This record gives sequence, structure tokens and C-alpha cells, in this order.
Amino acid sequence: MATRRTQPTHPGRQPGRRSVVSPDVPTGVHYRVDVLDVTRHLFQVTLTLARAQATQVLELPVWIPGSYLVREFARHVHCISAQQGKRPCSIIQLDKCSWSVQAQEDTPLTVTLQVHAHDASVRTAWLDAQRGFFNGTSLFLRVKGQTHLPHTLEVVAPPHLPDWQLATGLSPLKVDRRGFGTYRAEHYDELADCPVEMGAFWRGEFRAGGSDYQFVVAGAPSSLDGERLLADTRRIVETQVRLWHGKGRAPHTRYVFMLWAVADGYGGLEHRNSTALIGKREDLPQYGVKTASDGYVTLLGLISHEYFHTWNVKRLRPVQLAEIDYQRENMTSLLWFFEGFTSYYDDLLLCRAGLIDTARYVKLLNKSMNQVLQAPGRLVQSVAQASFEAWTKYYRPDDNTPNITVSYYTKGALVALCLDLSLRQQGHSLDDVMRALWKRCAGGPMSEDDLLTVLHEITGSSWQHQVNTWVHSTVELPLRALLQAHGVHVHDDASQWAQRLGFRATESSGIHIKTVLHGGLAQRAGLCAGDEWLGLEVPGARGKAAKSWRLMRLDDLPLYAGQATRVTALVSRDRQLLRLPLDLKGAEQVKTWRLAIQDAQAVQRWLQA
Repeated sequence: MATRRTQPTHPGRQPGRRSVVSPDVPTGVHYRVDVLDVTRHLFQVTLTLARAQATQVLELPVWIPGSYLVREFARHVHCISAQQGKRPCSIIQLDKCSWSVQAQEDTPLTVTLQVHAHDASVRTAWLDAQRGFFNGTSLFLRVKGQTHLPHTLEVVAPPHLPDWQLATGLSPLKVDRRGFGTYRAEHYDELADCPVEMGAFWRGEFRAGGSDYQFVVAGAPSSLDGERLLADTRRIVETQVRLWHGKGRAPHTRYVFMLWAVADGYGGLEHRNSTALIGKREDLPQYGVKTASDGYVTLLGLISHEYFHTWNVKRLRPVQLAEIDYQRENMTSLLWFFEGFTSYYDDLLLCRAGLIDTARYVKLLNKSMNQVLQAPGRLVQSVAQASFEAWTKYYRPDDNTPNITVSYYTKGALVALCLDLSLRQQGHSLDDVMRALWKRCAGGPMSEDDLLTVLHEITGSSWQHQVNTWVHSTVELPLRALLQAHGVHVHDDASQWAQRLGFRATESSGIHIKTVLHGGLAQRAGLCAGDEWLGLEVPGARGKAAKSWRLMRLDDLPLYAGQATRVTALVSRDRQLLRLPLDLKGAEQVKTWRLAIQDAQAVQRWLQA
């Protein structure tokens, strides 16, 4: 069906269908959310239990599934109180994220709290005069002993903001034409997995693969080409549904894309039938601009990535996450598969959908490869270890992170690439593996053993050695040979100066070193993260006096160093001026990969499935 741009009608309704409106359905757990004060960024949440326990324990999650870091959402909660009828109840905080209420048993209980919402991310909550957004994990206390019961959510329309609408993946019970009203979730997990977007946003709809889709954009400029955004997203959706189900249907009846367009930002978080996205306003498609900018391709890749999670992590998921424990870390060694393989498919499926050409795809792949190959941490940490330690390392980066870690996103994507190209040499593909895993695990929890079993069933041989080597060790991946076998040649080019010297820096107003890489020339010279590289002292030729130069950018290094192989770096550290001897010998040996298509037909056979 062709995409269409619609006028605001009913943000909570499935496009083209009447929403289910029923009388107030009694339920064990009910939440009401009020916009209390946009200037103070305050939501008020009222929790009502139909039947309380004598000692009722309430817990706020410490993390949100999909973002593997304990974020302590309770730090934003205050003014919490409880009552039964007009009688106040004693409420005591038990630890950092749980409370105990002394109540009359089997009697309704009301708990009220305020939540400060001013985190500009997809993981928590936001409220100002232009927009409201929240995840259930930031606002909704879990009622111990009742999380399996149906939950209802009532979001009250702010009376002072008549232009606001509401969008969510929750099922509507009784909502108005703007989407405000009451929604239903089967249990707490579903409630927590359906974020809510509010505001005077742009909205469009389309139908694809037997399901209805809604796309809302907060902060959209008037130049937004919404028709193109919808059309391109529909092509992504159709391509992915076709990969997983052929002519079948997606595993949801409706899906909501929520994008917050900002001056500078990027990110996404997957949900079962929706996703929350943040992207640059300038990266949105604009009326009259036919070519796809690099920024727009990045945005499409984000949309593709989060939508692919509909299958790969929200349904097909690690056995360790079969049941979510919201109060502590949920460790798994499989993020290389769930995030890494998704990262492999996100841009690949843009190519299959015809949204980028082969050359652009190879360029994106080239960038991912160099990100891994230029990080010393790939020789220290396996991608399985990186998955398990995501809670303590990936989401808490510092200046030493590239030296001791590898990204389970980017290296996991390269593992998927190696697996795909190896399978294709035997007449199979990674697509076959993904579909077989979906069938074997019934779209549910899976383990590494399931992957190995499927690989054996498809090919008739064991893949234990490859998985052990590629996933559980730090041995380099066989990328060069596999690419060459599929029509892509690898050229070794000279790296940029930062990589040759072994550090990462910003150069906006001078050279500020952020990271010093292990084993590099910068480390041997004694340069440190936090240093500002001010200048260069070059020895004079044939007994002449040395010359000192102000260095504003690294590309000027060969201009001033000339043929010198030993120079002195003039550095500011903690307002002390230091002179550090820097040996430039060997800098030219540090290379970067450049991919070039050598056999276009072979590449097409790989990329077009």
C-alpha cells in the first residue's frame, strides 16, 4: 500500500480502524500520569491498587531493557506518599529503589509520587513546554506480587496544552481523538516496554506487511519531507518482514516509530511494537532535496537497526533475559549476536531496500571495520567478554576504554559478516540461519548452543571452531580473505596522523588528546589523555638552531617536521609546559583499510541475498 500523510485524528488508534472503547475495566493495578509542571519538568504519577497486601512492597526498576547499565531511576523520584481512602499509610524506603507500605489488606491503596523528567535520551523521561516523553521504567512502581496482572495506564491531557497529542504502542481502552485517556497492558513487562510520546508532533501513517505503522516526529522543522520519510521507512519494514517471513506477516499488528529531532544527538531504544529514536534535525529529509545526505543515511540505518530488534532481541532473545529482573544487572554473553548481528543487518537491509547503492554500503562497512581494527582492545577482550561486561565497561567509557575493550556492536557485526560470507561459500547464507533460529526457538529465548545446532543442521558440519575463534578469543577475524572471495579487495592506505601516532584527539581549537592507544608512538613519548599539544620543536639541520612551531592541527605535522624523524612535542598538562621527545619512525607503517569493489557481480550476489 502506498504511504500517506494524514491529518491528526486519533494517535492511539490503529490506522483505518476504530479503536476498542469499553467501559472502565476493573484491574488490579492502575496508573494515572499528570503533567504537573512543565517548567519544573515534573510528572505526577498516581498508582491505585484494587487490593493491597498488609505489607505492600513497591519497586522502581534500576535499568531499562535494551540499555545495559544500572541507571538508578529512583534518584528522580520525590514526594512519595500513600493512603487508603482518606487515611494516610506509613511508607518506608527499604533501599535505593524499593518502598514498603503498611496497609489494610484487600483494600484499595493509592500511592502518589512526583518524577523529575529532564533527561534528553531515549532511556528515561522528558518534560518541558514543547514535549513530554516517558518510559514506564522511569515512572511506574512495580507492585510486588501483582506484576503478572493486567495493568491500565491513564494519561491526562494537559489542559494548558491543547495542541498536544499522544502516541504509544499500548492498546487503547478509552481515549480521545488526541490519544489521551486509558490504555491497557497484559502485565507490567508490557507496560514497561511501551514508551509514551506527547506533544504537538508531526505524524504520518502507512501500512506494510499486513500491519499498521505510525511515525511521529517531535521537533520537526517545516522543511521535513514526511512523505519521503514514510516511504523510505516502509521500504525498510517490507524488506525486513520479507527476510524473516517471506510473504508472511510481521509479529505485531501495529507499530509506532517515535523520533525526537534535536540540534545534536543520536540514539535509539527498541521495544516490542515501537521504538524511541533521537536524531539530528538537519538529518531529516527535506522537501526538494533528492539526494540522501550521509546524515539521512545514518538516520535510516538507525531506523533499520531498531526495527530489526523486533525479531532479534525483543522476541528471539538471550536465555538469560527470558525473564527480566528489573532490580539488578542481567548478564549475558550473547550481545555480540543480538546487537552485533543487528548492526550487520541494519545497513545491509538499506542496500537491499534500494535506499543506498552498493558503493555506499561498502563505504559504511569499511568504516565499521576500521573502528574495530584501530582499537587495541580487540586484542585484549573477546566479543563474548565484551557482551558480559557491558554493564561495567561499554556504558561507562573512559580514556582507557579503547585499549581494553571491543564493541560488541561493531565486532559483533564483523562476526556476522564472516559467518555470512563463509556460509555463502557453501551455498547458504546468514538469512537461512536467522530464519531457522526463529523457527527452532519459536521466536523466544535462545542460547549459543541453538546457533551451533542450526549451523550444523544447515551445513552438515560443526561451526564450534569458528565460534570459539571469532567470538571467544581475540584472534583476528579472517576478513581480508573472505572479502576477497566475494569480490571486495582490501587496500592498505596510510592512516591519518592521529592513528599513526597512536592517540585520539579533538582539533576544534588546538589539539586536545582524549585517548592514548597502547603500543603507539604517543604512549612511548609519554603523552597522556588530557594533554594539549601546543607545538613542535624541530632540530636544525647541519648544526643550525632548532625551530619551534605552533601546532593547531595534526595535518600540519609533516609541514613543520619535514624530514626529521625525532621531534619534541611541546605539551600543556595541568598548566605545566612539558617537552616530550617524539620518535616519528614507524609512523608510516600504521595503515588503514580501504575497501574497493573488484567483482561487482560477486558483490551483488552477496548483498542482494
